[in-house]
Amino acid sequence: MGFAMIAWDDFRLVQAIAQSGSLAGAAEQLGVNHSTVFRRLGALEDQLGARLFERARSGYVPTATGEEMVRLAERMADEVLAVERRITGQDLRPSGELRVTTNDTLLVHMLTPVFASFLKAYPEIRLDVVISNQSLSLSKRDADVAIRASDRPGDTLVGRRMASIAWAIYARADLAPAPPLGTGDFKRYDWIGFSDNLGGIKPAKWLRERVDEERIVYRVNTVLGLAEAAAEGIGLAVLPCFIAAVTPGLVQVMPPQADVESGLWLLTHPDIKATARVRTFMEHAGREIGKLRSRIEGREALTTAESLAIEGLTVGS
Repeated sequence: MGFAMIAWDDFRLVQAIAQSGSLAGAAEQLGVNHSTVFRRLGALEDQLGARLFERARSGYVPTATGEEMVRLAERMADEVLAVERRITGQDLRPSGELRVTTNDTLLVHMLTPVFASFLKAYPEIRLDVVISNQSLSLSKRDADVAIRASDRPGDTLVGRRMASIAWAIYARADLAPAPPLGTGDFKRYDWIGFSDNLGGIKPAKWLRERVDEERIVYRVNTVLGLAEAAAEGIGLAVLPCFIAAVTPGLVQVMPPQADVESGLWLLTHPDIKATARVRTFMEHAGREIGKLRSRIEGREALTTAESLAIEGLTVGS
């Protein structure tokens, strides 16, 4: 099937729907409204005479034609960026130091491959990654770009919400309660909790409201340590789904809880958003994180092959 007469914006539309799994997610990513995405997708499918997505219960799933169009969109995006870099000229090429702040959990479980691919694409940029579980000030130039898990990213910043971070309850497989686990069963199990410095986050509040203090037998002051503690069998834990999915031995015993999810934001200051190194990083990181959106939002489980590969790496490390 030929795509020669299809506009670039239509390729971006199909790519955004495939990455987000929904029309609403694509609309948010593209900065348009839901009805515009619905109308443009319908017109594109009519033009091609083929369906690009199947409307499944889990969301919009690309057909074979849709997958072909997504692959072509990714190649085109890379070519467009390459042309832009050549056109801007030597003086305006992305170069110099870029300081990015994020927290330890996002770095370890999500962002290092994103940073690595960015440096490969833009070798004249040097990344300075600042790990802080407190929000550094972009206005004071403590960092150029922030990748934050937050529901209040700051009114003075610009950027976009990349995904909703889903949290669910997990346990080590051999100690997992028989499903379905209800809130009335919580008092029968030991739990892993959050130390005081994390007491203000929504999962910590959720746990406090449902689990008696004496049943919380272990606390940790970083989300990074929750999954490891659960994998050791210390107790049940409320975990981000994207972390639990790559932690061998854990099983989900209660589905994602909507009232504890938070936003994942990619942010910068408006005064520097147009600089070459910031702009190219925002575009690159946005595209790469977008590919992980289903997993971040708890809508995509690891394949068997991925699980075995991760477990093998963990055991061998």
